[in-house]
Amino acid sequence: MTETGTTHSREERRGGGWRFLRDILIIVLAALLVSFLIKTFLVRSFYIPSVSMQNTLQVNDRILVNELVPRIESIHRGDVIVFTDPGGWLSNSETQTSTTSSNPVVHAVQDALTAVGLGTADSDNHLVKRVIGLPGDKVACCNAFGQMTVNGVPLDEPYTKLPPGVTRESQNDFSVTVPKGELWVEGDNRYSSADSRYQRDTPTKGFVPEADVVGRAFVITWPSSRWSWLSSYPDVFQGTGKGAS
Repeated sequence: MTETGTTHSREERRGGGWRFLRDILIIVLAALLVSFLIKTFLVRSFYIPSVSMQNTLQVNDRILVNELVPRIESIHRGDVIVFTDPGGWLSNSETQTSTTSSNPVVHAVQDALTAVGLGTADSDNHLVKRVIGLPGDKVACCNAFGQMTVNGVPLDEPYTKLPPGVTRESQNDFSVTVPKGELWVEGDNRYSSADSRYQRDTPTKGFVPEADVVGRAFVITWPSSRWSWLSSYPDVFQGTGKGAS
């Protein structure tokens, strides 16, 4: 082979190597862009830091949230929703386990993954509860049987966790009417959840603005032994009326 041919061959190999690296870079950037768009508009991952939703959700569970709710799809009674702190909730809330590492390198990786929807570093700024009342609903507790009622209809709630021997769904009696554009939410672990019932001294008076809802949780993704779909229990709320949401 002549020297010119050898040089040409080397240049082709270098060019082929660059094209390969360029293609890999394009694929990675495209994947990151798709992940970012999915996180922004469709699905987002969150980490469960507290016991407030036991036994439906356990500490360290990972869930996926449908972000089309409530932007495109309506919120329904019984939905498990993730929402940003309406103001003062987290300072009054049950103990939360932070998901953010103190290691700066790990922290940076967590932030990068969260930015594209693959991480849960921002879970500390959010809460997860079940929707009990929609705008216009009258939510009260407790009736003679210890049940929660919505618009006068008693709820038989199979998802709640109560202390042994306790039959009342709420420790304290209350009666509220949910304002327009807001929600009344409660944790499934009724006696260990700083939910709407215990946030009456916050700026939103215990109600959650629909504008603060990130989305509806629909599946537990981790640990693998906990994989399951999350139900809204529509039968529990049957007969309570058509919500204004």
